[in-house]
Amino acid sequence: VQLQASGGGLVQAGGSLRLSCAASGRTFSSYAMGWFRQPPGKEREFVATITRGGGYTRYADSVKDRFTISRDSAKDTVFLQMNSLKPDDTALYYCAADRSITTINRPGYWGQGTLVTVSS
Repeated sequence: VQLQASGGGLVQAGGSLRLSCAASGRTFSSYAMGWFRQPPGKEREFVATITRGGGYTRYADSVKDRFTISRDSAKDTVFLQMNSLKPDDTALYYCAADRSITTINRPGYWGQGTLVTVSS
């Protein structure tokens, strides 16, 4: 499956952004989806994940209650709604796909990153 992320940009602290990740090439509904991020000078970290059917989601503690992951099977797209953004959320954001949510931390497929910069 090929993944194309978009929606990054520059936003002030407290603002919102919505990232999108369009999937193509394979059956979208066959994959659990996830978002990861890599802050400047740091390692890539898990942000959020959603099951194939969309019925279960899980978040990193640092984004819980601020970010929401969702998926639209009609558009083969997964979204990350980011609210109440903080400067610490500044990072290159990646979407990822894997056959199971249990292995999403080692996904088989990665999209290219989209840069989110939060100014103070």
